[in-house]
Amino acid sequence: MYGNRVVVTGLGCISPIGLSVDEYWQNLLAGVSGAGRITTFDPEGLPVQIAAEVKGFDPGDYMDRKAARRMERFAQFSIAAAGQALADAGLEVNDSNAWDIGAIIATGGGGIRAVADEMETLVTRGWERVGPMMVPLMIPNMASCQVSMTYGIKGPVVTNTAACAAGVYSMFESLHFLRRGDVAAVVAGGTESAVLPLAFISMARTGALSRRNDDPQTASRPFDRDRDGFVFGEGAGILVLETLEHARARDARIYAELCGGSITGDAFHVSAPEPSGESARRAIAKAIEDADLRPDEIDYVCAHGTGTPLNDSTETKALKLALGEHAYRIPVSSVKSMIGHLLGAAGALSTVAAIKALETGCIPPTINQFTPDPECDLDYVPWKPRKLPIRNVIVNGFGFGGQNSVAVFKKWEEA
Repeated sequence: MYGNRVVVTGLGCISPIGLSVDEYWQNLLAGVSGAGRITTFDPEGLPVQIAAEVKGFDPGDYMDRKAARRMERFAQFSIAAAGQALADAGLEVNDSNAWDIGAIIATGGGGIRAVADEMETLVTRGWERVGPMMVPLMIPNMASCQVSMTYGIKGPVVTNTAACAAGVYSMFESLHFLRRGDVAAVVAGGTESAVLPLAFISMARTGALSRRNDDPQTASRPFDRDRDGFVFGEGAGILVLETLEHARARDARIYAELCGGSITGDAFHVSAPEPSGESARRAIAKAIEDADLRPDEIDYVCAHGTGTPLNDSTETKALKLALGEHAYRIPVSSVKSMIGHLLGAAGALSTVAAIKALETGCIPPTINQFTPDPECDLDYVPWKPRKLPIRNVIVNGFGFGGQNSVAVFKKWEEA
């Protein structure tokens, strides 16, 4: 570890089980599933008809309605969650600090919905009817640029598209910006909204999605023997990260310390994880080392845990390789069992859950644990939350293309 210490001072989220951090957290502890039959379009006839959609979201509650009409849903989520996080942190962006605050917000697909809509327009109505706003609606960097424009953030504005590793990757990037002193604060996280036929059909054909259309609330089964794929989710998770010096100078409430991170690549396959788990193991081990901790000092793992046959067994293997026998002694849970897989926002929502676990000493469960899998033999906190004193947690994010990202957070304790 080097440079400035980095702390978490604000949290925000838009999720399939709540439009605020409090609602999200309470529903996680209650084991509420956000999955159901798709409502944003008619899925009849499609092989996959279920998703974990955000319900009751009105962009006008968070931004100017005219502005909202000129941006895609993923950007609306980002603005909403960022506003919550900034308010929670008590951090006002103004002329005196705008250049010292950054926005590092990930997405996997960006405005894929705009591309699909305008392609249909082109095919059915001709080029004259294609809208001039498709490109600014579609480009992924609007995840962070719209937040920058809405709140006046003028420091580094960055969007990574590291697939399902992207949300945790944002933590890694932010950590290094802050350690170096490039900025004093970062609005960091991930956002996604890709619940549309084009994405569903393509992903379903890879075999990655659960086809339990008749029982959506039990479809997401991370680490269960009978898991058959993940459930698409949507939403956003945003944190305010600051240097400790900056947070103390303004007497900010501190949730936790972001004390380590690491990223690696599998160099193996476009969608399957490298089966030995070595690259994921290295990411976990290097993140713990970066945090100046030992493997046996980790108290909880907020897992990637997608519910696909390959991911869950490989992640389990990587944890055992990185933590040794200690892996069997600590809880490992996946919030994707309740909120589905939010792709580029997944790691950010996991991070929000991990921070709340540190704050409250309560670990969210992995629901839908029906049948143990011999290859997934760790403690996955089945069905019910668990009270446990925890000081150090890791958050995993693994993505298509073999991208692995891991962040380490420490319970905040004033010296």
